[in-house]
Amino acid sequence: MNATAPPPSARLLGGRIPYVEGPLKVTGRAEYTDDIQRPGMLVGRVLRAPWPHARLVALDVSRARALPGVYAVLTGEKYPTPFGVLPITHDETAIAVGKSRYIGDIIAAVAAQDERTAEAALALIRAEVEPLPEYSDPRMGVQPVAEPIHARGLNGSNIQKEVLQHFGDVDAAFAGAAHTARVRGTFAGVTHAFTEPLVTIAESTPDGRLTVWSATQVPHYLHRALAEVLGIPMHRIRVVKPEVGGGFGGKSDPLPHEIVCAALAIETGRPVKVLFDREDVFYTNHGRHPTQNDVKIALDRDGNIVAYDIEALIDGGAWSSFGTVTTYYNGVLSMGPYRVPNFRYKGRRVYTTKPPSGAMRAHGGTNLRYSIELALDILAEETGVDPFDLRLRNALPPNSVTVNQFRITSTSFRECLEAVRAKSGWAEKFRRLPYGRGIGLGCGFYISGSNSPIHFTPKMPQSTVHLKVDMDGGIAVHSMQADIGQGSNTLLAAIVAEVVGVDLERVHVQRVDSDVSPIDLGSYSSRVTFMMGNAAKAAAESLLVPLLEAAAQLLGTTPDRVAVGHERYYRRDAPEQGVTFLEALHGAMETRGALTASGNYRSPSMGGSFKGARAGTAPAYSFAAYVAELAVDVETGEYKVEKIWAAFDCGRALNRLAVEGQIQGSIHMGLGQVMGESMNYRGARLFNPSLLEYKIPMPQQMPDVEILLVGKDDPEGPFGAKEAGEGPLIATLPAVGNALYDAIGVRFTELPITPDRVLRGLDLRAKEGRPWKGH
Repeated sequence: MNATAPPPSARLLGGRIPYVEGPLKVTGRAEYTDDIQRPGMLVGRVLRAPWPHARLVALDVSRARALPGVYAVLTGEKYPTPFGVLPITHDETAIAVGKSRYIGDIIAAVAAQDERTAEAALALIRAEVEPLPEYSDPRMGVQPVAEPIHARGLNGSNIQKEVLQHFGDVDAAFAGAAHTARVRGTFAGVTHAFTEPLVTIAESTPDGRLTVWSATQVPHYLHRALAEVLGIPMHRIRVVKPEVGGGFGGKSDPLPHEIVCAALAIETGRPVKVLFDREDVFYTNHGRHPTQNDVKIALDRDGNIVAYDIEALIDGGAWSSFGTVTTYYNGVLSMGPYRVPNFRYKGRRVYTTKPPSGAMRAHGGTNLRYSIELALDILAEETGVDPFDLRLRNALPPNSVTVNQFRITSTSFRECLEAVRAKSGWAEKFRRLPYGRGIGLGCGFYISGSNSPIHFTPKMPQSTVHLKVDMDGGIAVHSMQADIGQGSNTLLAAIVAEVVGVDLERVHVQRVDSDVSPIDLGSYSSRVTFMMGNAAKAAAESLLVPLLEAAAQLLGTTPDRVAVGHERYYRRDAPEQGVTFLEALHGAMETRGALTASGNYRSPSMGGSFKGARAGTAPAYSFAAYVAELAVDVETGEYKVEKIWAAFDCGRALNRLAVEGQIQGSIHMGLGQVMGESMNYRGARLFNPSLLEYKIPMPQQMPDVEILLVGKDDPEGPFGAKEAGEGPLIATLPAVGNALYDAIGVRFTELPITPDRVLRGLDLRAKEGRPWKGH
């Protein structure tokens, strides 16, 4: 079968496929972790530190243990083994050991018969501490400090990771440049705000096994962490992922509460549930890093980009999480969608005494892209070139290699630009709308799965899919890919149904269960469609082989002369002669019983040999060009984004319903970061750990969105597909930022852009005497 395109008679792929779990979700019958009931289940609760940084001299838990109805009280010394999502930076503990590192750090945990008893037990715990220096600003930790947050900080500082990269000759390029621009961006931290809070259930049974049900994006990484911290072989631990109510990266680490819950279950011999409230979720965080970046771009006389010079100071919070990757991504993800022959980057991620930052949708590329796109618009204005023309001149071509050795296969970036330019009416609107109204362009580039797995041993595929079909004709699909609401179960089923030629209702995707699900690395880095999709396609093609052999025998021909139809297989030379799927299946089962098949995907080797060469490498990349149109009330500073035209290259859209939903959701999330979302601190204390105070855009703030899917088939993606889960967010922010400049003549380099900042920007422009559109 063709490696990239669906079969000529594709019935499913490329259409709008309703989610297979949709009926269960809309009727309230889908099972989430909190819905699971186990006999005799206890309530788990955690005690959080009220200090930003403190040495734990003593914890007195005796009164808590003596309280009737309390079954276990744990402190950090019982399970001190550090863990983390990246094996190179294990610095997190399930419960604080020796000292607490932020307001909200877990310092003890209890299991009790009910919530009231658990809360009463926490109130009885007494702590004696030695206050330590507070480091709430990353700038405080770039030099050696009196008391590093972690001993592993670089040279006695709080620097968790430093990246220095230089390709070409940046100084010479800037010295010879005709035009340069500089943007110093400041970005508040934002969090995922998923609907389902963090929740885990664990049960330790007399047969020596531990079962953990958890709302996670990475069941395999959780499986590994549980084994490491608890000291139990992986084969004795079973991890089950029920339905997950959103993640956006916030559930892509193994998290402390998951290990705490398992430890409490082991200690008590009873099932335990740890269900966080929203404040707990905010303190767990792992959201987008507060960042300060400094982006300098140089052009030659012809308008070609000749160099980038980028610095980033990244607030990591208390733990490493994905921080090493974050530090690289804040530089290297600038390598598209434009040609950049000279590139220099200095990135530092610094520990602070605040809730940990981690991976959030479009991890590492969002803040960086905002500053780049603003700088390009500055250069376009300085040179008198339309912003579209500047970007078209510098667009990466397909089948090329970047200066840092990213392999670019397919790209429809030019088509994105041309499509959104025409649809938005750019030529009639740009710099021509009345004062207070504006239109702006922003572009994006993101990975379609990380080429390099997190764990290098043992070597194994990044995704594996198993299929089993018995005489009833239902195809059971097993995979550890984590559907978190993005529709990957539906895509998995549709790929199998398309290849085998059966109705979607025959294909049943099984719940993720480490006892029966083959390893997939999880839902992060926009990897699922590309990697799971290729594995599913390979498995389905393997399953098809015995079916075609059996059909050929029944039809008196050879397998290569049998075609796949809808629930039937027929002779190519006589289409009226065919057999049903069940007839072929039963024929194949005569000699082998139930049919099984397996497929897997392993990314090809790529990247250079320099330090950090694998960071940002991917088998494919997505591209985007968005235009935002908005209106500003110059009296109040409020503004309304009225419409966004979103041109996106995800290769072939296999499920248009899912792709369009991902783009719309990404735009909503991007608008949140640019318009108002912010984790607000006074020192190290988080002031808004609730959805009442953390300002997510309301439905009436969502603009009209026109989606333009213009991608060409990717040569290596499943049926030509690439990612559409994270990349669609990135272009939203700069499109709005550049539209605000078109509307009122103010460039905003600090996010979020709230009404008070709009008014301050207008006041500053007035003081500087810079009129705009006659005002």
